[in-house]
Parts: sequence; C-alpha cells; structure tokens
Amino acid sequence: PSCKVFFAKDPLKIVRAQGQYMFDEKGEKYLDCINNVAHVGHSHPDVIKAATKQMELLNTNSRFLHDNLVQYAQRLTATLPEKLSVCYFVNSGSEANDLALRLARQYHGHQDVITLENAYHGHVTSLIDISPYKFNQLGKDSKKEFVHVAPSPDIYRGKYREDHPDPASAYAEEVKKIIEETQKNGRKIAAFIAESMQSCGGQVIPPVGYFQKVAEYVRAAGGVFIADEVQVGFGRVGKHFWAFQLQGEDFVPDIVTMGKPIGNGHPMSCVVTTREIAESFGASGLEYFNTFGGNPVSCAIGLAVLDVIEKEDLQGNATRVGNYLLELLAEQKGKHPLVGDIRGVGLFVGVDLVKDQQKRTPATAEALHLIYKLKERQILLSADGPHRNILKFKPPMCFTTEDAKHVVETIDALLTEMEEATGMKTENNASTNAQCKRKTTEGSSQPEGANESIGHMNGAACRQENGLYSKKRSVPSKRIRT
Repeated sequence: PSCKVFFAKDPLKIVRAQGQYMFDEKGEKYLDCINNVAHVGHSHPDVIKAATKQMELLNTNSRFLHDNLVQYAQRLTATLPEKLSVCYFVNSGSEANDLALRLARQYHGHQDVITLENAYHGHVTSLIDISPYKFNQLGKDSKKEFVHVAPSPDIYRGKYREDHPDPASAYAEEVKKIIEETQKNGRKIAAFIAESMQSCGGQVIPPVGYFQKVAEYVRAAGGVFIADEVQVGFGRVGKHFWAFQLQGEDFVPDIVTMGKPIGNGHPMSCVVTTREIAESFGASGLEYFNTFGGNPVSCAIGLAVLDVIEKEDLQGNATRVGNYLLELLAEQKGKHPLVGDIRGVGLFVGVDLVKDQQKRTPATAEALHLIYKLKERQILLSADGPHRNILKFKPPMCFTTEDAKHVVETIDALLTEMEEATGMKTENNASTNAQCKRKTTEGSSQPEGANESIGHMNGAACRQENGLYSKKRSVPSKRIRT
C-alpha cells in the first residue's frame, strides 16, 4: 500500500511510448506533460542505438579504464563553470544527493544541513531526513536535530511576496538567522541544499540573487552550497543548460547533483564538485566505489543524450515552446478565477489553482478533478505542491507549440465547465489582463516581471475580484496525490 501509481482511481497501463506520447494496452495515445525523465523524448532512436551498440561490446564496472567514462566526464563538465571539474558517477538522483551530503560533511567535518520548506531530495534515509515534503508526513517530531528548515523562496505564497522590495535578500536573511541560531547552540553547518527550482514544492522559482547571498552566508559558516538539478537540469530552462544559472553568472555552487534526464530513463546520475572538496573526501581514507556508476553503457547513453540536446536544439525548443505555453496560460489567468498564478521558465511551468485570487486559497480538490478530466481527454498532467493544487508542466523536451495549444485549450474548456457547475463568476477583467502582459523583443506576449524567460503572473496589478464556490460542489474532495 505504500507504493502508489499515477491516477490511482483509474490507473493507466502503458505499453510503449514515442517522443512526447505514451500508448496504453488498447493503443490509445496520451500526450505526456509529466515526464521529465524521458528528457529528449521516449524511445529516442539515437539513445537506443548508442545503448545497444555498447551493450554488444562491453558492460562492466568502472574499475576498468574505458574511454566512455572519460569522454562523458569531459562533455559534462564543459557545460559547467570551470571550478566544477570532478565527477562521481552513480545511479539515481537519490544516490547523487546522498553522496553530496557525504562530500559536504567530510569537507570541514560539520554535520548540520539547511534545507527548504517543502523540499524533496530523494528516498533514502539520509534524504528523507532533509526533505520536509516527506518527513512532515510523519508528524511534528519527525525533524532531526541536525536539520534546519528555511522558508521556501516563494514570492507568490511565501513569507515575502512579489510586493516586497527585495525578496531575494529577505529570504536569504532567514537562512542567515538559522546559521546564527545554530552556531549559538554549538552546532556547525555542513551544507545548504536546494533544488535550483523547487518541483515537488510547487514549481517555485527563487528570486534572482537569492542563491548568491545564501552561498555567502553558508560559506562563511564553513558550509557548502549544493544545487540539486535532478529535476530541472540539462537545458530544461531553455536559455541555460543548468537552472542554477538563472541566478546569474556570479553564482557557482560547490556541488551539483544530477539525475532523471541525464540518461533519458536509463538509471544514471552524477555528482560534480570542486577539486578541493573531492580531495578532502579522498583524504578521509575511505575508498569510494560504485559498481554500476559510470559503466560503459550508461556513459554511452549519456553521450547520446547530450548529442540529441545539441543536434535537435532542444534548449531552443524549450525557450520557444515554454514562452508560448506561458503566453497561453497567462490568457487563462485573465479568463478564469480558478487560476491564481502562472510561473515558469522553459519547459518547467506551474499553474497555481485557487478558490479565491485575493486570498490565494489553494484549490486542492479542483486540481485533482482537473487532472482526472484531462486524463479522460488523453492528456497526462500532475498536481503537486504542499497543497496539491499546482499543475506541473515538465514534459519531454520535444514538446511542441501544437501540444501546448492543445493542452491549454483543453484546460480552458474544463475550467469553464467547473466554474459554471459551481457558480463561480467567470468575468474576464480585460484591463487587468492587459496590465499583466508585455511584449517581448520578438513581439510575442509575455508575463510581466519575466526575467530570462521566467514568467510569474501575480501581484496586485495582476489580480481580479472573483466569486466564491457555492457550498455545494461537484468536484471530489478526497486528496489523492498524482
């Protein structure tokens, strides 16, 4: 019973997939808006060919020399800032984050970790300990003494919102306060860990400058900054290869962890760090070995994924399609009282559903109802966040403008049905909607406040009055995670 599936009330049996589509045992085709694992598309022929070719020759552990390992490490580190130059290959995002914690704790001998509200970093014990998204489900006494939780840098629902003059500094000061309090209690910070953009936490994009300030405070306390790119790396944000680069060229993490998209579904992941941290880890005298990490087949697949991203200009596609998707969703915010905020960058987009745009009351049951209705129309989308009210777009990178248009048109129709069924007002405040949009240099319409293709449709200027749900509802109230 602890093992869950998507759409638990009516689960899907998927037997094959291609590109951005999945097919069930009856041959029905579903548009996949969920799968950030099949990064370059399901069953990509180039990835399959690379895997098959290498399997026919050799697959063994990484204690034997092999060109694929070195070539992949060179290709991977070439995408990162120069000081991030040492790779440890492992098999999953959880393994990568667990190893990152070991590296951080060995570096200066400190133990404590600062994490963010609603963060999720993996399923092994060490990571459940630093994942409030998980350990909060176990009760109020589940947080370990060495774990410190900082506010999520969410400018829509968080402590400091879009009307704050400098939310990046304000959220960073919260981390500084934690460090100071921790030191008063005789404890020492080993690491601050954060997803470069929070996924399970609700598609949260940190304000620019936040990571720089946090890194300054953490390093001054003898800790390191770990950027978790497991969900959002490898060009998903479009303009940059890594999501942490949205913070600016002056920000460089001490450790970067990767997973999911790295192998397009093949179990592969990596930790990249500085030579200084790696040498400190080696000085412990404890040998590090991973049987399957960096094996020839995994590295051949990893190389093929990098080739496809470049050859098919998937970063450019993420920017073009992501901007178009944000534009279409911004129009829905103007039309539907249920839509509270649109935020995203590239092909990482969240739609925050609310019962009241002024109060920002999470529309949890409505989000669940919507994703099941989308499934009936053969569109696969998920809802997440602390209130399970955020629609999450993180599709394969081959997602097209036609796909985006189809999904948003379907959401538009379903929201209209829901609002009519519940008596919610659907008046479109045209003037407010106009204020919430601006023209990009290319002439396409973009959300106000966009920074490097980041859309964040919120703020006093982007709110409108709306009616409330009547007491009688037609949507299910049971919370089922998808």
